[in-house]
Amino acid sequence: MLLVIDVGNTETVFGLYEGDALKTHWRLSSHMNRTADESWILLRMWCESQKLRAGDIRGVVISSVVPDLTSVFSDMASRHLKTEPLVVSFETDTGLAILYDTPRTVGADRICNAVAGVARFGAPLVVVDFGTATTFDVISEKKEYLGGLICLGLGGAAQELHRIAAKLPKVDLVFPDAVVGRNTEASIQSGIMWGTAIMVDGLVRAISEELGAGEIRAVATGGMAGLIGARSRSLRAVEPFLTLEGMKLIHQRIASRTSR
Repeated sequence: MLLVIDVGNTETVFGLYEGDALKTHWRLSSHMNRTADESWILLRMWCESQKLRAGDIRGVVISSVVPDLTSVFSDMASRHLKTEPLVVSFETDTGLAILYDTPRTVGADRICNAVAGVARFGAPLVVVDFGTATTFDVISEKKEYLGGLICLGLGGAAQELHRIAAKLPKVDLVFPDAVVGRNTEASIQSGIMWGTAIMVDGLVRAISEELGAGEIRAVATGGMAGLIGARSRSLRAVEPFLTLEGMKLIHQRIASRTSR
């Protein structure tokens, strides 16, 4: 089996692939004080709960935006799984040209999203990832990673409104019954949820115009992708595990190259 680990600022997502099939997945908080040994115990317990054997893992891929946790999971793989993990970066052979002005600053998750998105949907393409931040990744018709946008995420928007305005309550991230809120909670929810859906549509349209690509395909991933995808006019598909899929594809590419 192949273990893929997507380390985000808020949550870490684990996935186990057997061939092309995602057998199971689970989430942990991106807890900075968790050790490699603790991570191994949690991994083994989860595998046992799914009637899988952690000892059957033969490869590990890490996509991380939290350097301290990259070392924790790399140590776990080396010590407990006896395998050297593939840590995705701008230097990894993904088959995708990165035309960002500063390639080393492109998040590994964004690279994985682009790889999986192109493999699944072709190019040109926009991948919108609803995580701690809401990111847009733009891939050209020539399968080049051009760059994108980084916006405040849904959870961050709700927290900031509550933090900076004493009378604004915390709210659940759901769409209200109407765009025009009839109370404070519904007004906040409408501003965040409908505001995000409309922002996505406007930005996808602006990207299409800038690239001269006509109507460009856009797909969504991330924890809140399903909610926004259902209300957006521009998002054509929702793929919640696109990042994990990208890690698997990158591993397969490198494995096939080294086995020649």
